[in-house]
Amino acid sequence: MGTALTVLWGLLPHSVVLSMGYSEPVLTAFAAWSLYAALTGRWVWAGALAALAGLSRPNGFAVALGVLAAAAPAVWRARGRVSHRLWTAVALAPLGWTGYVLWAGRRTGDTLDGYFRLQRLWGSRFDFGLGALRFVKQLLLHRDAFLFFAALVLVAAGVLLYALLVLDRAPLPLVVYSGALLVVACGGSGFFQCKPRFLLPAFPLLLPLARALVRTARARPWHAAAVACALAGLSFAYGAYLVVITHTPL
Repeated sequence: MGTALTVLWGLLPHSVVLSMGYSEPVLTAFAAWSLYAALTGRWVWAGALAALAGLSRPNGFAVALGVLAAAAPAVWRARGRVSHRLWTAVALAPLGWTGYVLWAGRRTGDTLDGYFRLQRLWGSRFDFGLGALRFVKQLLLHRDAFLFFAALVLVAAGVLLYALLVLDRAPLPLVVYSGALLVVACGGSGFFQCKPRFLLPAFPLLLPLARALVRTARARPWHAAAVACALAGLSFAYGAYLVVITHTPL
């Protein structure tokens, strides 16, 4: 399952950005190991890696939410006899993102709102998807670059995959983590073409597809190989289009 998930993640249409100077790969690595540590009860590791995830990217706070989602049932089951390691994880997990936001605010002279004010200067704000809906309306009414239509399809696919993840009864930390990334990507305004990149760290969304690929590989190995080759060709062609033709931030 893990191998299939890694293959699918590496063959995503937007995976060409993994070779660029973006921090999504760093966030994904911290997130994967932090969530694994949380699911296996390695609480201190889970909290420390979640803190590093929060430092790597603004949407890294989703990892902290995933760790807290894993810790809450553990606290409930412990009924007062909670390990100090679990409390350490709960305290560490949000420190990275919170510390960075406060540091950025202090540098701008507005400790609480400085970071968010900087984001607004870039035209990036969380407006519960109103800006994205207006952009989609304009996109559907007027012909625009293929890049934006492709971004819309990829985001819609992310929403569908999240529904499948929930229906598949995935572990709560993975559902919370992926849901937080999806909410940030869909609810933020500006840079619509960047939304597929924002969803790259949401690797748990691919779990239902990875399970289907494993089943296919066991029953019909050649069919699974054909699917992987087709995805590789699509990823290569779309990546070449993004790099060579679009000339826009990804």
